[in-house]
Formats: sequence, structure tokens, C-alpha cells
Amino acid sequence: MQNTFGILGSGMQGTAAAYDLAKFAGPARIFVGDVDTKQAHRCADRVNALAGDLICEPVAVDGLDPASLADFANKSDIVLSCVPYWMHPKVAAVCIDTMTDMVDLGGNTDVTMQTLDLDVKAKEADVTIVPDTGLAPGLVNNLGCYVIESLDTCESVKLYCGVLPQNPKPPFNYKLTFNMEGLVTEYDYQAVALRDGEIVKIDTLTEVEDLVVDELGQMEAFVTSGGTSTAPYTFHGKVRDYEYKTIRFPGHAHLMKIFKDFGFWNESEINVRATKVVPKEVFNAVFGPELAKFEDLDQCAVRAVGLGVRAGRPTRIQIDIFDRQDPHTGFTSMERLTGFSMSIIAQEVVNGRVAKGCVRYENAMTGKDFVRELRRRDIQIKARETVQLD
Repeated sequence: MQNTFGILGSGMQGTAAAYDLAKFAGPARIFVGDVDTKQAHRCADRVNALAGDLICEPVAVDGLDPASLADFANKSDIVLSCVPYWMHPKVAAVCIDTMTDMVDLGGNTDVTMQTLDLDVKAKEADVTIVPDTGLAPGLVNNLGCYVIESLDTCESVKLYCGVLPQNPKPPFNYKLTFNMEGLVTEYDYQAVALRDGEIVKIDTLTEVEDLVVDELGQMEAFVTSGGTSTAPYTFHGKVRDYEYKTIRFPGHAHLMKIFKDFGFWNESEINVRATKVVPKEVFNAVFGPELAKFEDLDQCAVRAVGLGVRAGRPTRIQIDIFDRQDPHTGFTSMERLTGFSMSIIAQEVVNGRVAKGCVRYENAMTGKDFVRELRRRDIQIKARETVQLD
């Protein structure tokens, strides 16, 4: 059966997801929708050229207009929501009204909870909604599932992920690979984790640790929000520890924490020369474009470490992914690991392999099945299993 897919938001991640669908889903049609019709046309033209087929059709759609969004959703069997994170619950509500399945890129756990609160309505409409289907949250949690599934008893899961420039430039040594609002959201607020069997909240940009990545050398990892999403709640009582950190070149966390500590990310209005402004909005508007001026190819390092027992022996399992921008398609590593991951889950949903209702990401697909799908896409994955000596 050929399915029809609707991509809401035809930017970087939406374009990568559309390409993956064209290559692996055997779709009848892919509608790429955006409020910016020129962007929708660029997306469709690029995917059609790469696929060698006129499979993508650009559509004008306003994701904040329920009527416009309903018209778009009615065209598709499933909507892939690639819009800013705060819009996802609004998109989910319209998809339920139109009886259309949906997945989204997530990015903020509190907002994801709003989407999951629509579970009863989704079941009544006989649709499936899965949030957080990107990279982190998303792919990293599937790797967490993989190590849990690989151990007879799992005690702890530590997840790490970082999208980085191949030629870092001081002082931040960072390339902006998605919107500034999303980046600051990860660096701000608190992270949800499982520690010693209890759900805890941890301040972001803290607990910096040294981390060695074979392809990069000495790196740092630190607490950021959103990466674990709902997994600590799902695995509460099953796993003692479950947490996530972001990987960056050394020194990055210290610099970004200065902005946080000195009020640049405050969300309350202040008066500046008789003008009311919100510091965080000003920061995003000023810092984002400046950071975006640094152009470079990207690379991504992802790691999952699980400790537990297998075959009666204390065992450590480590999964590593290292990916670079694809010179053949032009897709960045961020686009590949985010857009492709979203496409994988969307295909699971539309093919009826995920339960109805609003489903937590880690319950949508097994880690081992997800890793198998990643390997089909030439994503390089290394798995190491070590028996721990007493």
C-alpha cells in the first residue's frame, strides 16, 4: 500500500525527511508544506532532483491557521511536523480532528507532555501521534533502548550527542545547525533524569565532564534539557540511572553559561530606553545571525553507554555513531540523523506498527529495529561489549 506523507515545515530537517521517505517509503506522494511558498518549492525541487522522480509537491500552508492546517492534513495519511517545538501540540490537535497520524521533532519536554495529554482524543480518532522523533530527543533514546534491550538487567544509561563544525572557530567552536531558539532552549531550563531510581531535575550547562571521541579527540559533555524527554518516566522502576549530555569542543559550556547566569535568557520584559524588550528574544535575534555567519561542514558524534548484567556477568555496552556531511546529497549530518530518524518513525506509524493514541517515543519502536534501519541508510554504528571485572 502506498501512503501519502505531509511535511509541515520544509526547511533543513523537513527536506531531509522528505528525501528519506522518497528513497525508503515508496510513497504515493509527498506534500511539502510551508508558509513560505518559495521554501516549499526549493524543498520539493531538491528532493525530486535527488530522487529522480516528481514525487514531492509544494503546498502553501500556515501551521498557525487551523483551517489551512486542516486542509493540509487532509491530503496526507501522516503529517511530519518540522515546525518550532511550541507549535507541535497545536498541530497534533488539528491532526486528531482530521484523523491524520502525526510525528514531530519535539525539543521541549513540557511541550511534549502537552501533546501526550491528547492521548484519549487520539485514541477516539483512531490515530497515532509520536512526538520527539528527531536526533536528541529521538535517535539517542533509541540507542538507549538498544542498550537496555541488549542487557538482561540494565542499571544505568548515559547518552551523549553533539553536532559540531569540522573546522571549529574560536571562541565558541560551534556551527549553528538549527534555529537559535531551539539551541537556547536546550541550554536553558532544567534537564529531566533518572538518578538512583528517582526522577530529578538538573540545571543545564552544569556537570561538565571530559569525553574522548575517537574521531575528534578530547571533548566536553554537559547537561542540557530535552534530550531524555519522557524516557526517565517510562523507565522509572526499570533502570536506576538514565541521563543525557551534549558534546562540544572544550570551553563551550563555560562561555554559554555566562549568558545564562547574567540574564541574557530571561523571559520577562524589561524597559530599555522606554522600549519593552524580552532579553531572550533580543539574544536570539542578535546572537543567532552572528553565529550563523560561520559556515562549515558539520559532523555529529552520538554515544550510548549502558551498564548492567548479561549472561550473569557485569557488562558494559557502548554504541557510537560518527557521521559527517554527505558530499553526494549535500545533507548535513544534523539533517541526516534528524530527518532520517523522523522518517523511520513516520513509516512505522503509517504502516500500523505503532499503537493508537499519543505514544511516548521510546515505546514506538525497539532500539534494535531502529538501529537496523539506520544501518540501511549507511549510518556508521560501532557497538562494543565489555565484561566488567570485579
